[in-house]
Amino acid sequence: MTIKQPNALTRAMSQNGWLLMVVATFAAFSTYSAMYGFRKPFTAAGYKDFPEILGLSFKSFIVISQVLGYTLSKFVGIKVVSEMGKNRRAIAIVGIVLLAELALLGFGAAPMKLKPLFMFLNGIPLGMIWGLVFSYLEGRKFTEIMGVGLCASFIFASGFAKTVGKWIETELITAQISIAWMPFFSGLVYLLPLMLFVWLLNQVPEPSAEDVKLRTKREPMNGKQRWAFFTAFAPGLVLLIVTYTILTAFRDFRDNFMSNILDSLGYADQPDIFTKTELPVTLGVLLFLGTIMFIKDNKRAFLVNHWVIFSGLLLAGLSTFAYQSGAISPLVWISLTGFATYMAYIPFNCLLFERMIAHYKYVSNAGFLIYLADSFGYLGSVSVLLFKELGNKDLSWLSFFIQFNYALTILGCIGTVGALVYFMRRRVNVNNS
Repeated sequence: MTIKQPNALTRAMSQNGWLLMVVATFAAFSTYSAMYGFRKPFTAAGYKDFPEILGLSFKSFIVISQVLGYTLSKFVGIKVVSEMGKNRRAIAIVGIVLLAELALLGFGAAPMKLKPLFMFLNGIPLGMIWGLVFSYLEGRKFTEIMGVGLCASFIFASGFAKTVGKWIETELITAQISIAWMPFFSGLVYLLPLMLFVWLLNQVPEPSAEDVKLRTKREPMNGKQRWAFFTAFAPGLVLLIVTYTILTAFRDFRDNFMSNILDSLGYADQPDIFTKTELPVTLGVLLFLGTIMFIKDNKRAFLVNHWVIFSGLLLAGLSTFAYQSGAISPLVWISLTGFATYMAYIPFNCLLFERMIAHYKYVSNAGFLIYLADSFGYLGSVSVLLFKELGNKDLSWLSFFIQFNYALTILGCIGTVGALVYFMRRRVNVNNS
């Protein structure tokens, strides 16, 4: 998995930008989709026959456990991802996944009281994969389209992983085997494909001279460099991070408890419902956000991303109001909230910070900013889960989801507009190259 002399495929991608775009997008999409096979299948089960732990439902407790591990991983990733060079990325991805699968083995075999611990251990390594995968794509003239393709993976792959998990759960019940083994067997399904996709991703060449000219050079960052970058744009970054924290908490809640929400809407025992609701979202977001690639001016693209985020946040609230008013069906509403959420969420993960670095010509890497935002985002996700389970336990999943929709729209729109005003007034007078 270490870097060798360029092979025929790498040389071909170096000479043909369109081939690079197709291969890199496919490899990144597939790698991150495969990672979801180790992270999300367990959420497809209801665990209704499992005992409560510390007053929380078993499912809520293990979801919180995994998210806590994932949150810790994001804070660690601020350093690890921003400092890692290309020659170590591939082996790091494979090692991380093997550790996560080992934790799922523990989850299946451990006694009931220890199962949450293994789900926590499962989350710790997985949080760093996103930054490692995106580092192959950033700083290129085609980064938008490749980044959107990568982001589409966590829209589509989450639903598909739950479908796989639901299918394996059914087989285990038939064989009278505990569904606690479902996450481990789901991971086995994904293991070999993931290794093949990582190999393909590792063939992607470094950014060309033209890429560097258009999007600014990308380099690993030490602690001093990370602090200097943050303080240079602190007001705008704080507003964006606050917005992203609320957005991540909402997106994660929707993702982890989609089965509970769909059950409340009358769609229980339909394994393919996850893929049906998320596939249109994937295609819609791909088509919409991919067009930002055609905006050549980095400042304009950076500001447009703010408006895209604002529009997505607004749509989340409006679609919920339409559902409550009886104007749209439950499935249309679920799909619209998915489209709105990812319309706002995706720019933070591959578009917004990519164009920020290019606009201000700050030699750095997007992984630092993504993980800075993600670490607080998942901390917010844990806080919301605890708030729901400890402070609003009697409130149904559906009712809580609806109220959360409105809070997201109001608070998120305020934060996004504030950040937009700051960056519109912020001059390009920073250059650390």
